[in-house]
Amino acid sequence: MPDAGSTRARYRRILRFAARHLSVMWWFELLLPRLGLGALATRGRSARLRRLARRFHVLAVDLGGLMIKVGQFMSSRLDVLPPEITRELEGLQDEAPAVPFEAIRALAEAELGMPLERALAWVEPEPLAAASLGQAHRARLTEADASATGIDAAIVKVQRPGIDAIVDVDLAALRRIARWLSRVRVVATRVDVPALIEEFAITSLEEIDYLHEAASAERFAESFAGDARVGVPDVVWERSSRRVLVLRDVAAIKINDREALLAAGIDPAEVAATFAAVMFDQLFSHGFFHADPHPGNLFVTPTGQDASGPGGANRAWRITFVDFGMMGEVPPGTRAGLRRMLIAAAGRDGRGLVEAMQDLGALLPTADADELERAMSHAFARFGGMGFAELREVDPREFRDFAIEFGDLLRTMPFQLPEDFLLIVRAMSLTSGMCSSLDPGFNLWDAVEPYAARLLREQRGGLVRSIAQEGLDAAAVAARLPGRIDRVVTRLEEGRLAVAAPALERRIARVERTLRRLVSAILFAGLLVAGAVLLPQDGVLGTALMLLSALPLAHVVVSSLVSRRL
Repeated sequence: MPDAGSTRARYRRILRFAARHLSVMWWFELLLPRLGLGALATRGRSARLRRLARRFHVLAVDLGGLMIKVGQFMSSRLDVLPPEITRELEGLQDEAPAVPFEAIRALAEAELGMPLERALAWVEPEPLAAASLGQAHRARLTEADASATGIDAAIVKVQRPGIDAIVDVDLAALRRIARWLSRVRVVATRVDVPALIEEFAITSLEEIDYLHEAASAERFAESFAGDARVGVPDVVWERSSRRVLVLRDVAAIKINDREALLAAGIDPAEVAATFAAVMFDQLFSHGFFHADPHPGNLFVTPTGQDASGPGGANRAWRITFVDFGMMGEVPPGTRAGLRRMLIAAAGRDGRGLVEAMQDLGALLPTADADELERAMSHAFARFGGMGFAELREVDPREFRDFAIEFGDLLRTMPFQLPEDFLLIVRAMSLTSGMCSSLDPGFNLWDAVEPYAARLLREQRGGLVRSIAQEGLDAAAVAARLPGRIDRVVTRLEEGRLAVAAPALERRIARVERTLRRLVSAILFAGLLVAGAVLLPQDGVLGTALMLLSALPLAHVVVSSLVSRRL
């Protein structure tokens, strides 16, 4: 259990790391270009970014806690971070030294309110897996619990002692760093850093609440109730709490173990196709999906039954999902935005695609929509006329070159993916990689095409309803319009009509600050010259005037720095 001194030291270490490297970035990325040395800063940028990412990698592994999660989170933010950082952090694994079993026992007993031997018949002291937030042990239920639940072999997950305090400290440090960055104009106009941190905080706090994970597991199981393709471990609620989670042990063949699959008579290519279909069902049918489908969280479980096709009552195997700490939802608003994106892409409508991104919250208000629309139109000109089959025939190098070009544009714009959309991208990326490793001939287009077609059909089916609703809305506006016009005219006649123009107000304020600096500069020059002229005749007065000139000079310098605040 960390004490107050160690948590303060941890907090200061995180802030020192951030302050040191933010200072370096400020020097090279902001100050040197203003001094006309931008070429010098550009030459070493890639090496600097890689060095920063490597040092953060070391810090994250050393500190554990949320820092490893931060690194994994950063590695997926392709929308706001340069590739030198995301690539360096891709391999950051959530592994940590195991907590001694006695400490795990003490926490579990305090949480369950009884001796561990009474709660569980047996627990393996050696952990099955140890991560930064908790660790898992094999266990066996008591005879009474096994009889009541039908579960014998189990997995017990226990949080690392004191992880709540560590998470609080890490989030406090991250929020302070976010406040620093929100004052950097060049960052704030492109990325809403405090919002990103809050998204991360929500996900992290849910992940250390095992009751939330247990509820997610049951909700996931309900989504696939009666679907023979999918298995989910049962939760032993009587032996679970916020910090302890007991599940049925469902370990089987790891999904990426091709040799074991072939030895069991299971075709890896069929597993790839089924896995992709199940993931798309989660995204487009259920709207609730597993956001961390890596090999450690997926098993292929032989059932010993006769196969009868996907989704049939009898199958020779099923895909079993575990670890529901990171789940994603596709809310109605996001579904609508995705549908608009798909339809705009199908119609090669650059403006419609940009508007759909704005609906999704992917573009900050400072985004140059026209520039992004031109880039989208350029993308459609290159690839827009191709169907799925034709896209498969395009030279991969052309896709890669376009991805680099387009990625550079996005990083220069105030563009960031909402958390729910980011999790969709993460899940799809892991799905594509997993399926390709199982079946080298796998093509994601073949799997996604039926779901894209379904979205288009749904959109067409709802078109009449949308037009009718828009007609009703227009009629309502027309009915209210005379009264609103009358109120505006009345306020205009009375001189009470106010018009807000934030952009104009900002420009006026900027002009006023410039004028004040100009007056101070003139005053500085006048006092300095007067002091220099009087110095030979009256040394005291001349020196006083020259010293006094430092005050308006200080005002010019300080106000210039504030107005150009980074």
